Amino acid sequence: MYLVKTPFWLRALYPGCTWKIPSKEKVIYLSFDDGPHPEATPFVLAQLKKYNAKATFFCIGKNVAAHHSIYDQIIQEEHAVGNHTYDHVNGWKTDTASYLDNIKTASHLISSNLFRPPYGRISRAQLKAIAADKTMPQQIMMWDVLSGDFDVALSPAKCTRNVIRNVKPGSIIVFHDSAKAFERLQVALPATLEYFTQLGYRFESIK
Repeated sequence: MYLVKTPFWLRALYPGCTWKIPSKEKVIYLSFDDGPHPEATPFVLAQLKKYNAKATFFCIGKNVAAHHSIYDQIIQEEHAVGNHTYDHVNGWKTDTASYLDNIKTASHLISSNLFRPPYGRISRAQLKAIAADKTMPQQIMMWDVLSGDFDVALSPAKCTRNVIRNVKPGSIIVFHDSAKAFERLQVALPATLEYFTQLGYRFESIK
């Protein structure tokens, strides 16, 4: 069970997190979770380059360790990176000390003040502990639109519609540069880039 469009009541439960970046201009924020991946991430980078688009990659520490050259390419091509824990831990199932240790381990590989909790699952105690520790990434980034590309029951066309029907100026969109999502990502990402470019939007990374 997941919500494609993040509702107001959910954003209100976590007011210290960033769900979208309000803008009067035609700008949207593509983000990619769970990489780097040896096949999906280079595909994403190639598509972004075609449209002169910038994006934000929330990376898993162990994947950075395994595919460091791809991580370096993300940075060299002037995209932003964020911490997505070392091995994709679920905050609701992890005690606060262990959760923070996992983020810190990833921070040795990922230099960023941005953090996105895997699954969006993080406790208030964990948020408070992160805020109190200034060595931790302090910008907790959630999302406004979830593509659903991780859902193997979803068609690539439905994934594309999830994005196109719900994006507004300032939306933060989640795709996944992962093996599980790649079948849908290959269709939905190029379609998203083309559609919003035709409407005069630009794609920026999260600062």
